[in-house]
This record gives sequence, C-alpha cells and structure tokens, in this order.
Amino acid sequence: MNLEENWWSNGLQHGATLYTIQLGLNLIWMPLFFRFKRPIEATVDIVALTGIVGYLTYIWGQVDEVAGWALVPYLGWLGFATYLSAGTGYLNNWNFQGKERPQSEKPTDTKYVDEKP
Repeated sequence: MNLEENWWSNGLQHGATLYTIQLGLNLIWMPLFFRFKRPIEATVDIVALTGIVGYLTYIWGQVDEVAGWALVPYLGWLGFATYLSAGTGYLNNWNFQGKERPQSEKPTDTKYVDEKP
C-alpha cells in the first residue's frame, strides 16, 4: 500500500468517525433544548457540533471535493442554529424553567365572522 492509498483510507475512516460523532451530537441537541430546557448545555452541544462538522467538511473535502462542498449548506444552517440557541438562552437568562405558557381553551361563546347566528 503506497502513501496515497494509506492517506485515503485513513481519511475515510477518520471521516466516518467524525460523521458518527456529529450524528450523536445532532441527536442529543433537540432533547437538551426542548425537553430538558437546558440552553447552556444545548448551546455547548451545537457549538461542538459546528466545529466537528467544520472539520468533517475539511476532511471529506480532502478525500472528495464534492463531498466537502456538500456539507457547506449544513455548516450554514448550524451557524444560524447556534445563533438561535445562544440568543434564546441569553434572552431568557439561560433559564427556560417555568417559561411555558398555558394553552388557553377556546371560548365557546365566540362568534366567528363566517358563522351564522
């Protein structure tokens, strides 16, 4: 096996490992943010996810240029999602506990415009 083939297989293996890690980080972000209401941990998770996907983009770009460019929109989305995650945490003083609004019941005596009396 020559040096180029060895680098190619190491790049593929390293890329597969990074992909698996980013998949796990991606899967745990939503429960952290929405179910457990942990904005600090969710923001740390998504910052790590963005960094790993950035490195994954570099690694895959070395193996196959098209594969690297295919991850660029995902990186853009992660940047925006990181901004939203950090922004909502900051605006809520990093505490989502007790911020739920109760769903109001629809009043039965309300008349809508298209209803007949």
